[in-house]
Amino acid sequence: MGDDVLEALAKSLEQEVSSGGREILKLLMENARISREENIPMCQDTGFTVVFLELGQDVHLEGGDINEAINEGVRKGYRQGYLRKSIVGHPLKRVNTGDNTPCVIHTRVVPGENLKITVAPKGGGSENMSALKMLKPADGVEGVKKFVIDTVKAAGPNPCPPLVIGVGIGGTMEKAALMAKEALLREVGTKNPQQDLAELELQLLNEINKLGIGPQGLGGRVTALAVHIKTFAAHIASLPVAVNINCHAARHKSIIL
Repeated sequence: MGDDVLEALAKSLEQEVSSGGREILKLLMENARISREENIPMCQDTGFTVVFLELGQDVHLEGGDINEAINEGVRKGYRQGYLRKSIVGHPLKRVNTGDNTPCVIHTRVVPGENLKITVAPKGGGSENMSALKMLKPADGVEGVKKFVIDTVKAAGPNPCPPLVIGVGIGGTMEKAALMAKEALLREVGTKNPQQDLAELELQLLNEINKLGIGPQGLGGRVTALAVHIKTFAAHIASLPVAVNINCHAARHKSIIL
């Protein structure tokens, strides 16, 4: 768990009025502390490994396939770290691969001469509660808000709140879904640089925290720690909206080579 999430949990203690909710938040923070000090997973679901690559256009990679190298890194990390292997090789035959591969890799070519690698393990409980809907343009911002709030409400306790919620608006079906996941990589507590989106994020966060789901779904004011939104251009006939829900762990780490 990152420092940003720990700070958000600490702040949420000031907002939570439910005694049970406050106790849960304290336990989550204690669990995170033990995880750090003893170098062990803070949750038994160590996730489907999602990797975001930002490849500088001036970079030339040698010595093999970058995708194979990443998968080998995941394979070694999950075996040597004794992390739970959660991946089945075929979605219908359901046979475990035994090493948490293959991972999902998203590659984007950017200006420059660096390679940025971001690893974001995503647990099944929160991923299962994510959703996408192709709204009509006439649905507008109110339609977007309703879909996001309804998705969180339907998720209830299943994604282990308090949550970090990524929202992708615009683009095509797959672009909206990708933006929703990318939005989860933003540091919790940072303000969206677009003022209209910053206001929409705050509105959504307030409405979501009025649902009463609370920490771990046991009731309270703190159902979500943050809502992060990313947008893209849209077709005149379309308004895609994706919601990617993350549990309180919100695990991700980046390195620039």
